[in-house]
Amino acid sequence: MLLLLFPFLAFVVLFTTQKRANAWAGGLAVATTLVGLVVVGDLFVQYFDHPQSFQFDWLQLANLTFKITFRIDNLTLAMLVLVHLVALLVQIYSISYMQHDTGRWRYFAFLQLFIFSMLGIVMAGDLIVMYIFWELVGLSSYLLIGFWHEKPRAVWAAKKAFLLNRVGDIGFLAGILLIIASFPGLLQFGEESLPSNVFDTVYADSSRLPLLTAIGLLLFCGTIGKSAQFPLSAWLPDAMEGPTPVSALIHAATMVAAGVYLLARIHFMLTPDALLVIAVIGTITMLLAAYRALFQTDIKKLLAYSTISQLGLMVMAMGINAREASLFHLFTHAFFKAGLFLVAGVVLHLPPLLNPGEGERPTLVGQGVRLNWLFWTYTLCAAALVGFPFTSGFLSKDMILIRAFEWAHVRGGAYWVVPILGILSVGLTAAYMARQWKTIFWGDYESPADHHATPLTERIPLFVLAGLSVFVWFSWNPLNADSSWLFRYLNPVNSEEVDALPLVAVFHYTVPVVSVLIAFLGGWLGYVSVGTEVGWFQKITTFYQTIKATFEHWWLQIKHWFMLLRQHDEEQTHTLFLIVPLQKIAHWVSWFDQRLIDTTVNGLGYLTVIVAHIVGRIDRMVIDGTVNGLAWVTGFVGNRTRNLQNGRVQSYFVVMLVGVLLLMFWILK
Repeated sequence: MLLLLFPFLAFVVLFTTQKRANAWAGGLAVATTLVGLVVVGDLFVQYFDHPQSFQFDWLQLANLTFKITFRIDNLTLAMLVLVHLVALLVQIYSISYMQHDTGRWRYFAFLQLFIFSMLGIVMAGDLIVMYIFWELVGLSSYLLIGFWHEKPRAVWAAKKAFLLNRVGDIGFLAGILLIIASFPGLLQFGEESLPSNVFDTVYADSSRLPLLTAIGLLLFCGTIGKSAQFPLSAWLPDAMEGPTPVSALIHAATMVAAGVYLLARIHFMLTPDALLVIAVIGTITMLLAAYRALFQTDIKKLLAYSTISQLGLMVMAMGINAREASLFHLFTHAFFKAGLFLVAGVVLHLPPLLNPGEGERPTLVGQGVRLNWLFWTYTLCAAALVGFPFTSGFLSKDMILIRAFEWAHVRGGAYWVVPILGILSVGLTAAYMARQWKTIFWGDYESPADHHATPLTERIPLFVLAGLSVFVWFSWNPLNADSSWLFRYLNPVNSEEVDALPLVAVFHYTVPVVSVLIAFLGGWLGYVSVGTEVGWFQKITTFYQTIKATFEHWWLQIKHWFMLLRQHDEEQTHTLFLIVPLQKIAHWVSWFDQRLIDTTVNGLGYLTVIVAHIVGRIDRMVIDGTVNGLAWVTGFVGNRTRNLQNGRVQSYFVVMLVGVLLLMFWILK
């Protein structure tokens, strides 16, 4: 509970003191995270290989009791180290990076809120607790992406991220509600916490398997949103509008990895059909994002597409039952991708170059020679991302590819497409990283002599992250992840399943070799494509532009109707916002409202008014006329009769005379 209390208190303190905390906000944030890391070390000693769950009664509904559950196991401990370590390095980096920003107190307050939310996800012992903190992470992301709220594009990107994440979270919540209604025991994480007959009952009754598959896919919707999987991946590149350290922490290392962490927690309940869908979605995301990254010139957006591609690889690994390999890549990727983003932050703070463009350095050169430490830091992290030997990325990525080939070997047929596309994505990764590497460090433009003096608080985190991209921290054997302590002991509960995977020896030798060869080929093609008038990349680009032009020529209307997202437009920001299909639906609803509902309502209104006028005339002329006529007659007769009895003797004699005459006429008749 202290791990949750520390960042939350720091958030409260910073948010209440506001601008007065600008001078010491960074120091408080770093100290809080450092203390949390020490507490995690103590938890490691107590709970490593000894899973524990802590429960508190929350509320009672009918016969169902909801509990607040926290769980500590090996996976939790490893994730706690990852979150605290990356957050600590990013906040140290941010002290100098954000030193001229007047909203530093708000920046570090939001970071502490994010850390609090992310720790809640990591330590959640059931799906309900995870969902609570899941939404808090979405709020933190919204606040940090739109941190520079004076920039319309940053506000737009924050809204876009928030809305697309809500789409995925609706499915996540629906899955939780289905579990509550059908399998309440599945709310808890960890197979050892389940009644032994839960899955026996489900698998014995095949009619309930589709329901369990639907639950797994609905929960997977949370991963699609949070980890930017197809088709909800468009928010992550635009999220780069936030400060660069935010991109390193939230959108490269921890937040987007929450979706993969969710799959690791619910993996035991996923049916084969659900796993197949997950593998397909991950493969599509991995390939499309790598392809899109080829055409990016913005440093941060290229890294964002790279993150989407790597997350797709992790999700694909979950789908092929390579759970531990996926988690292994989650950990290695967090360090070298955070390092790449922080390098991008240093590059973007270098002196202005010729027409660099917002967030772009297409002509940056010579900096690698002058800032050797930056060059080697970037090179090492990029090599780990590509998966070159002697890096952590080589161990984790090739372990996923080996498992993918084993998986396809057992099933055969079309299943071979998944590992083959995985190998292809390695080549695409090498190509776009080589392009960026050459663009940043090896161009023809000479930067000013008085280059930016990078503070020590920015260098140290980069050195640490680059060092953690080397293989030795994860395995003594640089060429085999099977001997990795992290891979073998990440979750000892499932270690027997790891051993039971079909091991085809030939894949353990051929896949890494082929992967490295493809990486070198892709890197060479990406390198030579920069600065050449005619090259492989130009041909690919020309082909891409031709296909795009053809598509736009023949299918412009279809594209207009089915385009999922519209780019930010300053002039139309109040009339066209984000999601075009919703706008189309709004127009259809408006037409239906005006033409049908309004016409019907107005017609009924006109008819009612006409009937009211008719009823009013009948009321006035017939009913009121009859009543008023009778009253007038009565009054008239009364007035005439009253004149006969006016108290005058003469009048009485006249009445008596007339009465006698009438009586005589009646008698005579």
